[in-house]
Amino acid sequence: MNPFEMVAIIVVSVMIASVLRAKYGRRSRRDEGEVDTRDHAERIRLEQEVKQLKERLHVLERIAVEKENSLAREIDQLRDR
Repeated sequence: MNPFEMVAIIVVSVMIASVLRAKYGRRSRRDEGEVDTRDHAERIRLEQEVKQLKERLHVLERIAVEKENSLAREIDQLRDR
């Protein structure tokens, strides 16, 4: 088989595959506006949830540090007695 026949076979194979994908395959997200809208809404919801979780983590870290400091103060007060 010469190289030109091989190239022709590859080109025809790719063309057939693209036609089959267009007919039976999954649509691109650009073609599905509704899916894009749902994805956008889901992304916004997840971003808000991450923001809330970060705020809660910040509060928990502050509480842990405050308890650590208060415990250290109490120990120091007991040593001073």
